Amino acid sequence: MSVLGAEFGEGDEFIRKILKHPVFTRELRLIEGSERTREFCKHDITHLLDVARIAYIICLEKKLDIPKYAVYAAALLHDIGRGREYTDGTPHELAGIRLAMIVLEDIGLEEEDIRLISDAIGNHRDVNVTANDDLAGILYTADKLSRRCYRCDAYDNCNWEESKRNETIVY
Repeated sequence: MSVLGAEFGEGDEFIRKILKHPVFTRELRLIEGSERTREFCKHDITHLLDVARIAYIICLEKKLDIPKYAVYAAALLHDIGRGREYTDGTPHELAGIRLAMIVLEDIGLEEEDIRLISDAIGNHRDVNVTANDDLAGILYTADKLSRRCYRCDAYDNCNWEESKRNETIVY
């Protein structure tokens, strides 16, 4: 199945396969263990699903031709390299590309889809993609909008510049 020509709901089995994939579950456990005492934003399943839902809403509102399974795959896997960043210092977007490619190949996505999703994961921290109406730009935006700075218990100790904090609910 390819990103091109996918219909609404088509490819949902890929999302289920990601959630059950041993690399995804192992790496998510590593992240959760590494962030057990983290005071600030965590990179747990709640964050991943928030990013997915916001990204998909943005795609629908902008009438972008990016299928749900690609949006959800990118969102679910965008921080999958966090555990590696904690354990060996590899930037999580780089570690994430490698881990995501394993998952995406195993679940049977086509090469075109894997490239699109991997590119979005690799660029989800690059502010230069924010103007793009592509998966990378949408993922970047959704990742930032998913943060609940307006209700954060660690707000006063946060190292994010105030201009970058998400102070309102957009989605």
